[in-house]
Amino acid sequence: MLEAMYTAAVGDDVFGEDPTVNELERKVATLFGKEAALFCPSGTMTNQIGITLNAGPQKEVICHKDSHIYLYEAGGIMSNAHASVKLLEGAYGKISAETIAEHISPDDVHACETTLLALENTMNKGGGSIYTLEEVHPIKELCSSQGIKMHLDGARLFNALAVTGDRPSDWGEMFDTLSVCMSKGLGCPVGSLLLGSKKDIKRARRIRKSLGGGMRQAGFLAAAAIYALDHHVQRLEEDHARARAIGELLDVHPSVEEVLPVQTNIVIAKLSVIPEEMLGKLAEMGIKAVKFGKDQIRFVTHLDFTDHMLEELRSRLQNLS
Repeated sequence: MLEAMYTAAVGDDVFGEDPTVNELERKVATLFGKEAALFCPSGTMTNQIGITLNAGPQKEVICHKDSHIYLYEAGGIMSNAHASVKLLEGAYGKISAETIAEHISPDDVHACETTLLALENTMNKGGGSIYTLEEVHPIKELCSSQGIKMHLDGARLFNALAVTGDRPSDWGEMFDTLSVCMSKGLGCPVGSLLLGSKKDIKRARRIRKSLGGGMRQAGFLAAAAIYALDHHVQRLEEDHARARAIGELLDVHPSVEEVLPVQTNIVIAKLSVIPEEMLGKLAEMGIKAVKFGKDQIRFVTHLDFTDHMLEELRSRLQNLS
């Protein structure tokens, strides 16, 4: 990946003159069956641009109460799109067409107008849970019938595809805009892409500029993303297998009450002890995890976490009281 970055052809992306960025945008748009794509520094930025395209003042965004766009993007829906948010419940961070239908705002002067539904796949707070196409189809039918646009926070979409075997274009058909991350599981240092229609992406470039996301010789970063797409997608199942192994180790530990179902590369453990207490002990053993709620901690596997490290983790956890 570093070699690809060192040798990348670059130009000024603000003027659309970076050949490697242009190549990446064409590659990902084609992969998902969308007309165009926009390379941005982060998934937060691509999410916020997608939301701003389809929501605004007196408009409403529907999402799960544990969505990344709501919990972890610094109030961006309010500060960027100036939109209202309606938060829904659902097991493992997922919401159904039936639940959504019950919460679409009425055509009433007292209510916000529901203009956007946002889903997240995989669902971070749901333990890396996966939406299936069978679950999304009725949601798409509902939103189409109500004139509601759909945005996908696909920060770990490639992890989901590694499990379901779906074609990326199948997911492109479901959503008006998609945010697809090149870091995290794919191992790039920086970058996400927003996918959509040519009209939306043209407007998205203006929004990106206003957020400070216009980049110059960004081809060095785009080259890393192209390399990741060519070399790091097929190996994601290795991360999933190691995550399942970690889940099994934690499931029998006396300080763990429950491990959420491990479908991809995220492991969330509900503890019977204070998270800070266990995290402190883990840190002393050289094991990194994060607090993920009042009684939960999270582990995430990635391409730098090897089988050797997994066995070392197994050994150290056996000595953790």
